[in-house]
Amino acid sequence: MRMTPARVRARLRSPWTWAALAAVTGTCAALPFLVAGGDGPRPLSPDEARRLALTPVRVYRDSPAEVTVRAPLPGGTAVVRAVVDEHRHRAVGWFDTGDAAERGLLAWDGAGLAVARPKADGSAGPLARPASTAEAVRDAARLKPAAWIRRRYGPASLDTALRLTLSLAADRPDDARRIARSGRRHLGTDRIDGRRYDVISAGDVPLRYWIDGAGRLRRVREDLDDDRTIVVDVTRSRVRTAVPEGPWARG
Repeated sequence: MRMTPARVRARLRSPWTWAALAAVTGTCAALPFLVAGGDGPRPLSPDEARRLALTPVRVYRDSPAEVTVRAPLPGGTAVVRAVVDEHRHRAVGWFDTGDAAERGLLAWDGAGLAVARPKADGSAGPLARPASTAEAVRDAARLKPAAWIRRRYGPASLDTALRLTLSLAADRPDDARRIARSGRRHLGTDRIDGRRYDVISAGDVPLRYWIDGAGRLRRVREDLDDDRTIVVDVTRSRVRTAVPEGPWARG
């Protein structure tokens, strides 16, 4: 399964502040992992391997999709709600650290990320919180290119989480037989919003995938090496909201 992201493992050394956005930090408070059903980890069945092989294609076909990303911060959690376009390898949305002065618009692609200045004219004060992910994307589309502070990815957990969102899709299925021999394990079943999902490990990589009976991805969890976790939830697929060009335009 071509889902393994580039691994980035580093502890956070600085708080998330607007002054430090040139080196945006991140990511996620540990979330409980409860899996019901089954007798513990076991090898994948042929059907599970086949569904897992189709999962990246499902992600690709169901894109653009709304996602929620949770990543640990010192003393808290960064939450990102965004639209991810796997065809263009771009995403735009809204981030919130729990501090009104440390939230705003966020865009990212395969090379790095960009954060909107507190206001489009660069003056002080945060942007108003959007009512929805779609509204956040519309807000981003209205900003001038100069309103974005851009940088490449660094060794922050949020950076790892954002890159993970762009590593989940492929335009062709993986080899189910290879997946069955790869050491991936069925860990049990779980329910999200009343729906049942199989939880599958990624072999020797600390990733877990929640997939439904058709192979559609609902959640990915990555365990970091310091007892923290990154969680990406696919909350809605095939949205009509288009990722704007503004964050990547030259102003």
